[in-house]
Amino acid sequence: MADTTNLVNFEAVTATVPGDASRVLLDRVSLGVSAGDRIGVVGLNGGGKTTMLEVFTGVREPDGGRVSRQRDLRIAVVDQHTELPAGARVRDVVLAPLGVDADSAEHEWATLPQVRTVLSGLGLTSAGGVDLDRSVDGMSGGERRRVALAVALVAESDLIVLDEPTNHLDVEGIAWLAEHLVSRRSGLLVVTHDRWFLDAVCTRTWEVADGRVEAYSGGYADWVYARAERARQSDAAEERRRNLARKELAWLRRGAPARTSKPKFRIEAAEVLIADVPDPRNTPELMAFASARLGRQVLELEDATLRVPDRTLLDRVTWRLGPGDRIGLVGVNGSGKTTLLRALGGERELDGGRLVTGKTVRLAHLTQELVDLPASQRVLEAVEEIARFVTVGRNELTASSMLERLGFPAARQWTPVGELSGGERRRLQLTRLLMAEPNVLLLDEPTNDLDIDTLQRLEDLLDGWPGTLVVVSHDRYLIERVCDTVVALFGDGRITHLPGGIEEYLARRSALQTPVPASPSGATAGGTVAPTAGAPARSAAERRDAQKDVRRLERRLEVLTSREGELHAALAEAATDGPRLLELDAELRALVAERARVEEEWLLAAELAEG
Repeated sequence: MADTTNLVNFEAVTATVPGDASRVLLDRVSLGVSAGDRIGVVGLNGGGKTTMLEVFTGVREPDGGRVSRQRDLRIAVVDQHTELPAGARVRDVVLAPLGVDADSAEHEWATLPQVRTVLSGLGLTSAGGVDLDRSVDGMSGGERRRVALAVALVAESDLIVLDEPTNHLDVEGIAWLAEHLVSRRSGLLVVTHDRWFLDAVCTRTWEVADGRVEAYSGGYADWVYARAERARQSDAAEERRRNLARKELAWLRRGAPARTSKPKFRIEAAEVLIADVPDPRNTPELMAFASARLGRQVLELEDATLRVPDRTLLDRVTWRLGPGDRIGLVGVNGSGKTTLLRALGGERELDGGRLVTGKTVRLAHLTQELVDLPASQRVLEAVEEIARFVTVGRNELTASSMLERLGFPAARQWTPVGELSGGERRRLQLTRLLMAEPNVLLLDEPTNDLDIDTLQRLEDLLDGWPGTLVVVSHDRYLIERVCDTVVALFGDGRITHLPGGIEEYLARRSALQTPVPASPSGATAGGTVAPTAGAPARSAAERRDAQKDVRRLERRLEVLTSREGELHAALAEAATDGPRLLELDAELRALVAERARVEEEWLLAAELAEG
C-alpha cells in the first residue's frame, strides 16, 4: 500500500511579489505533498512557480495562510541559482555532508550505493569527464548544476525540490535523472518546462496561473488531455488556446501514441476531440514552399574537418542540408553541437574542407547567449525595428501578433526592454530573429527560460514555417515534436543519422558505455551475445491472463467514470440541500479513491500484458 504521509501542507496560503503587494502570485491556495508524490509544476514565467517552491521549503514565509510540515522533515533543494562554496573541491561538496572523509580512498565511499550511482549517473567521476579533486571555481554552469544535483540526490531525503533541474543537462543526463527519481521513494516537487521529463517522472501536475493552483493526475500528456477537455466543455475558453491544445493533443495521439498509458475508453474519448484536427504539419506543402524560397542548394559541408584544442569533432565529413529539412542534433555536453552550429552559420572557420551556402539562403542563428538588445526601446518598438509584418507559410502576422504568439500580451509589449527578465529577453531575441523572415534557422537550446505555454506557441509557429531547421536541444519532446530527422555526434568524428530518433541515440550511448564480456560463456553458438539477466520474460499464459485483467479493469473504469459524471450532476442539483450534498460528496470521494486503485491495477496489468 502506498505511503500517504503528508509532508507539507498549504492552508489558504497567499504570496505576493516582494515590494508589490498588488501582484498576487498565490491567492489562498490550499494543497499538499504526500510521501511518494512526484509532482510537476508548470505555468507561465513569472506566474509564481518558484515562489511556491520557496514557501514550500521555508525559504520564504507566506504573506497569509499557514504552512505545516512533518516533524524532522528532510528536504533537499536545487534552485536555479547554483551556489557552491568558493575554493571547494567536488569531493568536498558532495561527500562531506554525508559525514564521509572527503579525502578517503575511492573504495571507502564507493561502498555507499547512492553515492556511486549518483556520481556515475551525473558524470562526476573521472570516467565521466570530471575529476573529483577539481575545484568548483571556474566550472561551467552545466558542471555546477550537476554538482548541486549530486549533493541533493546522495542525501537521504523525504522530499526533493528541484527548480528547472534539466537546464544544462544533455539528453542522456535527463534520461538518467528521470529514471533515478522514479526509482526513489522520496516525494518530489519539480518545476520544469521539459515535457518529456514531466511524462516520464510525474504522477501529478500542478498548473500555477492567476494566483490559483489547478491539480491534475498524471504528467504532461494527461495535463494536455485535461486542458483540452476543459476547453471543450467551457464556452469561455479562448478559441486560440483551445485550438493549440487540440493540435497538441492530435500530435500526442498520432505522432507518439506510447506517450501515455491511459485506459482504452480515455483514449477513445480523446480521439473524439481530435477527429477533425489535421496533422500538425503539412509536410508536402512546406517542402514546396521551402524549395521555392531556397532552391536546391542550402548548406553543404564538403570534406569538412572541425577541431577544438583537445580533439577532432569532425574528420573529413560531407553533410548536406536540403530545403525543408528539419533536423535535431543531439550529443553529450561538450560533444561539439554548438561549435557545429557556429560552423554552419559561418561564424567559425572550418579546419579543413569547405562550407557551401546557397545563394538564396537567409540564415538566422539563435545562440545560447543573450545578445545586446535596445534597452531604451519598448518591446514592440524593438520588434518593429526589424519589420512590421512577417509571412509565415500562408499567413501574414503583424509584429504585435508575433509577440503575442511568443508570450508577450498587449500590455507587456509596451514594457521597456531594459526591464525584461532573462526569459523575456530570450523570447524577444527569438521574435526579432523570426521577424527578419529567415529561410534557414539554427536554434541552440531554444527552450532555455521558456515556459510550456510559450513552447507550445513556438512549436505551432514552427509547424507552419517553411525553411530548413537545425535544432540543438536537451528537450527531447521539442526534438521529437518539430524535427523529422535526428543526427548525433558520438565523438567519432562523424555525424551519425539516427532513423530511430532519440530512443536509438540512448540505446547507442548505452551500448558504448557497456563493456562487452570477454568470456565466451556469454555467447551463443551463433556467436551473438546472450541476453543479460534482468526481469524474467512473461509466459504466453501469463500475458493472456494479464490481457483479460486489462479488459476487466477497463470495463470497471468505464462504470466508475460514468458514475462519477452522474455524481457531479447530482451535486449540482443538490446545491441547496446540505445533508444530500454531504452524502453525495462522501460517495464521490470513495469513488475517486476506488478509481485510483483500479487505475493502478490497470497499469500493472498493462505492463504484464506487454511482457
